[in-house]
Amino acid sequence: MDFPIFHLDFMGNRMLIAVIAILHVLINHSLAVGLAPLVTYLEYLGWKNKSQEMDHFANRVMFVGFVITTSLGAMTGVGIWLSASLVSPASIASLIRVFFWAWFVEWIVFVTEVVLILIYFLTWRKSLRSEEAKRKHIKFGVALSVFSWITMAIIVAILSFMMDPGSWNQTKSFADAVFNPVYLAQLAFRTPLAMFMAGAVVLLLTMFFTTKGSTFRSSVTRITSIWILSWSIWVVVGSIFYYSVIPDMMVNNLSVAVGTMEFSNWYDSLLIALGIGVSCIVAIALYSLTGKSLPLAVSVLPVLLSFSLLTVFERAREFIRKPFVIGNYMYSNMFRVEEYPLLQKEGILKHATYVKHKEVTEENMVEAGKDVFLLTCSRCHTSNGINSVVAKFQNMYGSAELNPDAMVAYIQGMHNARYFMPPFPGSEIEMKALVTYIKKTKEYPIPTEGAQESGVSISIQRGVQ
Repeated sequence: MDFPIFHLDFMGNRMLIAVIAILHVLINHSLAVGLAPLVTYLEYLGWKNKSQEMDHFANRVMFVGFVITTSLGAMTGVGIWLSASLVSPASIASLIRVFFWAWFVEWIVFVTEVVLILIYFLTWRKSLRSEEAKRKHIKFGVALSVFSWITMAIIVAILSFMMDPGSWNQTKSFADAVFNPVYLAQLAFRTPLAMFMAGAVVLLLTMFFTTKGSTFRSSVTRITSIWILSWSIWVVVGSIFYYSVIPDMMVNNLSVAVGTMEFSNWYDSLLIALGIGVSCIVAIALYSLTGKSLPLAVSVLPVLLSFSLLTVFERAREFIRKPFVIGNYMYSNMFRVEEYPLLQKEGILKHATYVKHKEVTEENMVEAGKDVFLLTCSRCHTSNGINSVVAKFQNMYGSAELNPDAMVAYIQGMHNARYFMPPFPGSEIEMKALVTYIKKTKEYPIPTEGAQESGVSISIQRGVQ
């Protein structure tokens, strides 16, 4: 309402955030939160057993983590902020107001984490000069592991708050926001999952950084396999704990969240596939305990499977909280629940800043409808791209012509038919304008332009603020 609408009609706004965010989470969990403690452990074993080969291996693994986290990881981290601020400015603004001090602390912790990873990696050679230097270096690894986890712990508080704010909606307490009903369970799941994924990555890197058939490769694969198996138990425990605290309404969304509406009937099969994926990783780890060398193609599987599992989890986590972007506080269209009575009575255009028209008339029906579409639909839908509203209605009507009256009737009750859809926030005339615009874009499929392409329109009426 108070921001120009950024919109990508070919791929959709939510797809933009999803691609950047999922890539960042994959890197963060496997190569930051999980990898730091595993590398530190390997370095400790090298120091304890006086094995230069183990120390060198740990250094090479850390090199991979260092390069990827400080380049692609850093860029996608900034990209999340940029894309989320463009696509969902209202939700980001609300979260900043609630979690200002948490985010302030997180940035301090993050900067400390960056400093520690630089020190830890760049001083590795110096740590070989003496026993004391190596002990200090290992302590830096421990500190890096702790600060990496704290960064995740703070962000998880915000992510879980968006799923279920709990009593915060009544108390507006910072403590209630942080320690929301889902927080500890989600943290208990993500922590072992990150360790589990790091083990899969190291198991793969063993194929490149050790000699085939060597005793050292067998030793490293055993250590890594024990790491994977140990954490896999806690992944299962954490997932059960996490599932137990998810609100019932969100559980009902899972079948669509995992496989989209088209594949919701395959939900049980998809769950079986996820279980098989975890079992495959465990089976590979068990086989590695024998010390036998794995084929390269097989060693890639744990990484691919664990990354796929986290991707499915992230998609499900984002989807099941719908129709809200912040549970019971703000709908996914960026309108707050408490705003609905006023907006449905007076209309959203009257209270929007960056629109060309403040009210709908017969003459501006299509143009006003475009503004209504951008304000109410474009956070999740496109007009003719991915997750297109035109395609949704066309699927409902088949080859028949779109019926405006039937479309209006559907939109009026869509939140009942599709419980993950928020109610329409505007007035009846704005709903008619939206339908007119959707029908027009079906007849003339021109991409809907966002403010970054069409510019910004500001309509100010006297007496309207």
